[in-house]
Parts: sequence; structure tokens; C-alpha cells
Amino acid sequence: MSSDEFSEDFSEKTNQMVSVKKSTFNGLIIGIIIVVGVAAFFAGSYFTNINSNQISEEELEDAIAKLELKLLQNQLPTQQPSPPVKISADNDPVIGDPNAPITIIEFSDFQCPFCARFHVQTLPLLMDEYILEGKVKLVFRDFPIQSIHPNALPASVAAECANDQGKFKEMHDMIFDNQSQWNKQETANALAMFSQYANEIQLDQETFDSCLASGKHIDEIRKDLDDGRNYGISGTPGFFVGNDQIGYVELKGAQPFESFKKVIDAQLGI
Repeated sequence: MSSDEFSEDFSEKTNQMVSVKKSTFNGLIIGIIIVVGVAAFFAGSYFTNINSNQISEEELEDAIAKLELKLLQNQLPTQQPSPPVKISADNDPVIGDPNAPITIIEFSDFQCPFCARFHVQTLPLLMDEYILEGKVKLVFRDFPIQSIHPNALPASVAAECANDQGKFKEMHDMIFDNQSQWNKQETANALAMFSQYANEIQLDQETFDSCLASGKHIDEIRKDLDDGRNYGISGTPGFFVGNDQIGYVELKGAQPFESFKKVIDAQLGI
């Protein structure tokens, strides 16, 4: 959809709205834009076989839970690292020293519980031992599986908008730390929460909200998703550890710190 067509569609929708207070109105605007963006973003890809109009919410949640359990079972840390491959870090947000010799490229979904587990359990240890020491940097690439995580794409947009103001990690942490608060909300409500997080980490509010409402980073997120598919990513989180000279070793799933340590130390020659 072109920007002109989008504007016309948006105008038609907003003209039909009843008078509401400003905060609610802004939330509705953002919600409409994201819904339209999501429809365009996922046209022709990642459709679920579940028809939500024909089953109860409880049955839907049970089906999602079973699917995520299956993903976890396929990503247990007993796996052996795959042979090194060539992977692009693209121009995605970086946590750590950009000149660090080893890179962890993470393909992640902000609404994925296993991605949150990595954030809570493993990333702090990587930060302390490698990232803050300048030995490793983490590149975050978006892989929102919208068919089971409807708020994943909006969360990715929020994090990218925070990155525009130099505070990607702060928003990344806020979104994962508070995943239980927003993950089952309606999209408009989740977006209102992301806007509040922006206020808490002291972003320029008007700039952030404008970025979030515009869907500015959807093309970049789509590119991450396409690259991830091409690299064989089928579930989140997915990791590639290494650099362009030695190649990257793949680690699948919410691996424990020891799995990363084994690969990183070998690559650093420790």
C-alpha cells in the first residue's frame, strides 16, 4: 500500500470514530495503523491453521501452548553446535562494543516466552563475562512469529523506534521484563504500554509515538524475518556466534550460558 492510499484509508477510519478522550484516541490511531501494517507485512506468509472464530479462547491458548512446548523440545541444549556458516548482521541494533571480536546474532520474538527466558537467565551472564568486557557484542534481529504472537511485530517496531534515539537496550529490557503484562493485551493496549515504557526510559515522547504509529521500521523487520528464514530459523530464539572471518556457529533455542561459553571461548582461543 502506498503512503497516499494508506493516508486515505486511515482518514476514512478516523472520520467514523466517536469523540473520545485524547489518550484513547491516540491509542486507537496507533492500533489501526499497526493492524493495517501487520496485514500487509504478513500477506502470504506465516498463516496459522487455527480458525479463532470457530474455537474458544481456552482451546486456542492450549493449542499455542502445545506448539510452543514442541518448539522447546526441539531446541533442548543437548544439541551439538552446527558447522560454521556465513551470516549477515545487517544494520540491526547492537548491544555492546561494535568492535568486539565475536558477535552473537540473535533472531528473536519479543512475545516468545523462551526468548524472555534467554533474556532473564542467560543474557545477564553473557553481559558480565563477555559483552561488558568488550569481547562479544549481541546483534538483535527481529523474527516475530505473528501467527501465534500477535503483539510481537508491534513490540519489534517499538524497540526499533527506541533504537532511533540510542536506547535500544533500555526498551529491549523493558519489553522483555514486562512481557507478562502486555503479551495477552489487545494490540492497541500493548502499544499504549510501549509508549509508557518510552516515557519511563526518557525518550522524546512525541518522536517515539510518531515513529510507532507510522510503522517506520516494518520493512527492516520484514527483511530480518526473510533473512532468518533463509538461514534456516524455524523457531525463536535462534543464535549464530562468531564473525565474518571464522564463520558463525548456530545455537538453537534458549540455550544455557554454558553452551554459549563453550563456543565463545573456543573462538577466542581461551
